[in-house]
Parts: sequence; C-alpha cells; structure tokens
Amino acid sequence: MKILLLSLTLISASVAPAASQDWAIDGFDAVDFLERGRPVPGRGDIATMWKGQVWHFATEENRNRFEADPRSFAPAFGGLCPVALSQGKRVRGDPRHFVVIGNRLYLLGSPRALQELRRNPKDVLAKARTNWGR
Repeated sequence: MKILLLSLTLISASVAPAASQDWAIDGFDAVDFLERGRPVPGRGDIATMWKGQVWHFATEENRNRFEADPRSFAPAFGGLCPVALSQGKRVRGDPRHFVVIGNRLYLLGSPRALQELRRNPKDVLAKARTNWGR
C-alpha cells in the first residue's frame, strides 16, 4: 500500500507542472490586461481552450469576450518579448512585465526590456515584426 501511495504521489507531482505549462499567460486573465491595465489571476473554473493552451478568466463575461475575438486579447508575437525579438532572440514574455500599446498587449522578458520598449516603441516593434516573420 505504501508503494502504491508513493507511486501515485510521484505521478501526480510530475503531471501538475506539465498541465500548468499549457496555461496561457501563466493563468492570468487576458481581457483584464486591456480592461483594467493590470494582471488579474483567472479562475480555474472559468477557462477556454485556444491555440492549444488553456486561457483562464476572472469572470464569465471576460471569457465570452475573449471567445468572441481571441486575437484582440491575446498577447502580440505569441507572448514573446518584443525587445528580445527585435534583437533576433525568442524569449518568452513574463505577464508581470507588460505594456498595452495601441490596444495590443505586449509581454516583456524583464523590467529592463519594458523600459526599453517604452523608450522607443516604434523602432522596437518594427524590428520585432520583421524578425517575427522569419
């Protein structure tokens, strides 16, 4: 019995992180970044699947809005950091470091990247768009 419990514990421990890897923007509500201007954790019971990831929401209304037009709420560049992308690197953005420019959500890889994007958004985004297509 102890071996069975230990096996189940080990199996569930290894599955939990794998499941959370499919969470879009670390489980934060994509709609609230644009609506409230801050990261709001989504609820586990209010979610939808889009592009192979689970998107969580704080409210049913936010989920409905996302499902009606997910591209308008999803982070630009698939959630990659535009500053890194402008330098030819593909670095996953962190939802704790974000900015909304022109009604688009951008996730940045660090506070320094956030400062750089705010300093020169036109150049950074133009270079990132060029490298995004490669």
